[in-house]
Amino acid sequence: MLSRRDFLIGSMAGALTPALARGQAVLGDDGIYHQPWFLQSLLELGDDLQAANEAGKRLAVMWELRGCPYCRDTHLVNFARPEIEAYIKTRFEILQLNLVGAREVTDFDGEKMPEKRLAEKYGIRFTPTVQFFPERADGLDRKRPREREITRTQGYLAPQQFLASFRFVAERAYERGTLLDFLKANS
Repeated sequence: MLSRRDFLIGSMAGALTPALARGQAVLGDDGIYHQPWFLQSLLELGDDLQAANEAGKRLAVMWELRGCPYCRDTHLVNFARPEIEAYIKTRFEILQLNLVGAREVTDFDGEKMPEKRLAEKYGIRFTPTVQFFPERADGLDRKRPREREITRTQGYLAPQQFLASFRFVAERAYERGTLLDFLKANS
């Protein structure tokens, strides 16, 4: 049976620009760079987390903003490195959201709101910010928003630190220490 997610992904595939089809980041009409392999979503966080888990991946939400030079560098410097793209692409589903966006998102607790309101709910104030979530949504609806995250990164990280932040989650290093300690040990 064809799911809504499969339908969305299939219908969006036909709308890809030539640059996206070649696997390159492209600047969208929204002023934000997009990667062709980022998650195409119905913006239901619980469903996205479950689908990522079923695919053997983790869910990360990347918050960006039109004109953000650090967001641009994340795409054109960090994601442009094949080893970084390959590592993240095989282990994570990245949902890209706009800090001031108006698309309706359903949070883990079922509350529906525009992207901008969701950013406020989670205390997202800087771009780029990457939120990393646990493997399963069990009990997330009962936690306060910030407590739902495994960790987050805020602002531009140089390529090796950027990759290390994803390794921190993929390797479950958060069970042994903090992201800051992991970054220091892996720099």
